[in-house]
Amino acid sequence: MKMSYEKIVQISHRIMGAIEALDEIEIFEEPNTIRQETVKILTDLMHEEEKIGELAKARIVLQKRTIAEGTGEWEILYKKYYNDELRKLGVVFNTPSHS
Repeated sequence: MKMSYEKIVQISHRIMGAIEALDEIEIFEEPNTIRQETVKILTDLMHEEEKIGELAKARIVLQKRTIAEGTGEWEILYKKYYNDELRKLGVVFNTPSHS
């Protein structure tokens, strides 16, 4: 999911507000400096997410037969390959077990 720069800035303000509301945290840096670093981190994460999505799409294209984007099969493969790329980066999700 691509977010606009404006949305990222809005989220950074909310994060800074949440940090400032915590009594357990003492802030030694200017709040705007922290907020700007938050914007940078979120922007970098969004770029990484885009790269992972492109890698997943490229793997689908490499299939022996053409799989049309938007079909159920394409969606399943995209999720699988996307999660595979996340695992390579060390991001692991706990999936609920089916009983």
